[in-house]
Amino acid sequence: MELTQLKYFMEVASSEHITKSAEKLHIAQPALTQAIHRLENDIGVKLFEQKGRGIVLTEYGRHLERSVAPILYKLEKIPEELRRMAKLDRDTIRINVLAASALVTEAIVEYKKRSEVNFSVFQNSDGVSDIEVTTKILYHVSRERRDFEIAIDEEIFLAVPKDKFGHSVSLNDIENEGFICLQGSRQFRAICDKYCHHLGFKPNVIFESDNPTAVRNAIAAGMGVGFWPQFTWGEAENEHVRLAKITDFPFKRDIVISYNYSRADNENIRGFFEYLKNFFLSRKSI
Repeated sequence: MELTQLKYFMEVASSEHITKSAEKLHIAQPALTQAIHRLENDIGVKLFEQKGRGIVLTEYGRHLERSVAPILYKLEKIPEELRRMAKLDRDTIRINVLAASALVTEAIVEYKKRSEVNFSVFQNSDGVSDIEVTTKILYHVSRERRDFEIAIDEEIFLAVPKDKFGHSVSLNDIENEGFICLQGSRQFRAICDKYCHHLGFKPNVIFESDNPTAVRNAIAAGMGVGFWPQFTWGEAENEHVRLAKITDFPFKRDIVISYNYSRADNENIRGFFEYLKNFFLSRKSI
């Protein structure tokens, strides 16, 4: 059975008149009659029988009509479904956030106030995304930047109790301190651990929380110290907490924002990439 044959069959079944169906289908009456006969021959049963000057469905024809109707209805809906899927794909930006999640979320909230673009945000190092935000140790040598990637350097401070430390600190002097960490920041944690390893010690983590406020409060209470990025985690200093500059060497990381170059023709992705880049740069300058 061919799709065209089934469409012809359904029209004739509806009108019960070959001539009227041929006119509606914009084909010659003999061609329609031959198409119906070929369908009957392919199946091996009669689908119509004469009744007066018209034709009616046989028992087999009625069964075929009931079976084919939902299939053709579904097929007719597929092009519109595909168009809706394509529109949703165009209007949805998939963001893989492996660093600075709080700042990315804030940027999305602000962007949604001016745009109807949808966002799908996830954390998956292997995920396929339109935009990715990740981090790594700051590049020590200059390299060519691609036009679909930007790296924003961010200094890493040591958040310390104000009554115990000054405005600068050497990590060699605090290696025996307890460290308080933000849970879930695996890439940031790896960077800090690598820097500490370079100085010959491993941080003694005594407390972890997935809430930056809880981390800050624990440091304020004198429980320990913690690494704190310059701008992506928000304000840390208060009357009890100080951000001390690490003096051993430039203690920094790169925040890398990139977009999938294969989707470079999507204006929504390019537009949000530029917005996110400027959003981060503006926070860095504060």
